[in-house]
Amino acid sequence: MAEEPVRLQLKWRHAFQFAGYYAAKELGYYAQAGLDVNISEARPGIDPLDEVLSGRADFGVGTSSLLLARKAGRPVVVLAVVFQHSPQVLIASRLTAGQTIHDLVGKRIMLEPQSEELLAYLKREGIASGNIKLIEHNFSSKSLLDGSAEAVSAYSTVEPYQLDLAGFAYQIYTPRSAGIDFYGDNLFTSEEQLQLHPARVKAFRAASLRGWQYAMAHPDEIIELILRKYASAGQTADSNSHLRSQLQFEARQMAALMRTDLIEVGYMNPGRWRHIADTYTEIGMLPANFSLEGFLYETNLETDLLRLRSQLLAAVALVGVLSGLAVYIHRINRQLKLGLARSKQADLQLKVLSTAIDQSPTSVLITGPDAIIQYVNPQFSKETGYSSAEALGQTPRFLQSGVTDPSIYRTMWAALRRGELWSGELINRRKSGEIYWEEAHIAPVRDADGTTINYVAVKLDITERKRAHDRLAQLAHYDGLTQLPNRALFFELVTKGLALAKRNMNKPALMFIDLDGFKPVNDIHGHAAGDLVLKEVARRMAACLRDSDAVGRIGGDEFVVFLPEAVNAENAIRVAEKIREALNQPFALAEHVVSISSSIGIALYPEHGSDDIELAKNADFAMYQAKAEGRNRVQVFQMQ
Repeated sequence: MAEEPVRLQLKWRHAFQFAGYYAAKELGYYAQAGLDVNISEARPGIDPLDEVLSGRADFGVGTSSLLLARKAGRPVVVLAVVFQHSPQVLIASRLTAGQTIHDLVGKRIMLEPQSEELLAYLKREGIASGNIKLIEHNFSSKSLLDGSAEAVSAYSTVEPYQLDLAGFAYQIYTPRSAGIDFYGDNLFTSEEQLQLHPARVKAFRAASLRGWQYAMAHPDEIIELILRKYASAGQTADSNSHLRSQLQFEARQMAALMRTDLIEVGYMNPGRWRHIADTYTEIGMLPANFSLEGFLYETNLETDLLRLRSQLLAAVALVGVLSGLAVYIHRINRQLKLGLARSKQADLQLKVLSTAIDQSPTSVLITGPDAIIQYVNPQFSKETGYSSAEALGQTPRFLQSGVTDPSIYRTMWAALRRGELWSGELINRRKSGEIYWEEAHIAPVRDADGTTINYVAVKLDITERKRAHDRLAQLAHYDGLTQLPNRALFFELVTKGLALAKRNMNKPALMFIDLDGFKPVNDIHGHAAGDLVLKEVARRMAACLRDSDAVGRIGGDEFVVFLPEAVNAENAIRVAEKIREALNQPFALAEHVVSISSSIGIALYPEHGSDDIELAKNADFAMYQAKAEGRNRVQVFQMQ
């Protein structure tokens, strides 16, 4: 069968940024899906959105600004997410040590297509598009080097390497510093493509994600592939050696943004897209409650839920089949006396039903009325590690881990004794000792007289689903780098702490901590070194606190501490000074030793605020007072 020609429009020149698509093509994943894929790199003047909606390309790679295109009536559909955290940043020429994002006012900024994320960042920082000079991107960082632009849109995974190689002094401004944390490099198509060729879309998406999984597991192999087949398309490295080093740098940086250790490639959360839409709404780029209907392709989570629903329906149906089967077996036993011919017919029917149960993809267990196991299917042995011989004659208690709440078993047996179906989640232990979660559906089987003669359990291993939910909860509430509570979780702890303080007449304290001299660490030694410093900062701060205290990270180099029982300003100052002195100690990196300091602002409850918002505002103000008075100091909020 001839392969269908398909064109994928990239949003940049060939780079490791698109490694998954190269892997899918070169390893034959696209061909196995019946697709002949042409991967087109971007050039100045080419917008992937226009290419896809015009029909010149079937699929494209775009930013989260696809939402804005959807609002403008352009029928785009997002198929999958590659970057869980967008790498898009602004890189500016560093003219002074203390320059800020506001120094870009009136400057020439070169933006690539679909850079609304950066425009949203500027707008949140109070810089309107009319206050900067926007120029078209030429897909090269040379514009910074030759001075034809003061700032360019770039990827944190690529341009910093090139600029470091050139010895160019630069400043990186990231939207994440303003709380804008969008998806990046979204695979998308058009509604027309999806309507006319749904099978092609499904096949292309699956093959692409398969390619991405391989690429991130085998980066060196894909780097050699890029050097061999794609490096000639406009790369700017001075040599093959430099280009290899650049691709290796890009692969390392991408791993931190894709988080394949926590999330499957391609996964996208509708709730996260809702947050992105709300952020655009906040800065006036989308109407309130903008509908996402039709914008998101069926995601992994939705697929899992649909699969789970179908499995549950199948499980319930199987319980019914097994219930009927047990009654049927009982009836057949009485009918055996009627003749050999009818016995053979019954045996055949039993064989058919038994085969269906033996081949079931769900674990099946049947006990007698005394809960002694009489039958387990092969899937039971596969999931638990126990053979049929090891399970028969025992009760299901031998699987118990001791972790399941005993009240769950009491509820289960109460329902079964009433003759009712029970469904719930159990935490059991495999033969290997591994703990696992299972979703169980257990039904009593009764004979014609209403006497329970068997119990049938249909069980589904949901361990991976539980782990995925736990990983998502971790991402939603904790900072990915330092593993400290993020802004949302930290202030939830503060709110609870203040409510408790009001009841118990306690006097908590809230601290805002900003690192002094941290940006030069990033600028001189690179972001990997900066990340090591931030991790050590988090460790040192936690070591200065009690178990009842809380510390969180709410921004790039901004941390917060909550002391639920500070009692008075002196105690809070004593803890703050302990933190300040700990952060004053040198930080030993792999090849360098760096030093930073901290400015700490303190607000006390209830003197400086009766709720978390007022306390945070005043602690932040006190921190800026500490900076204004020379940095590396502790300042308690003072009423003006």
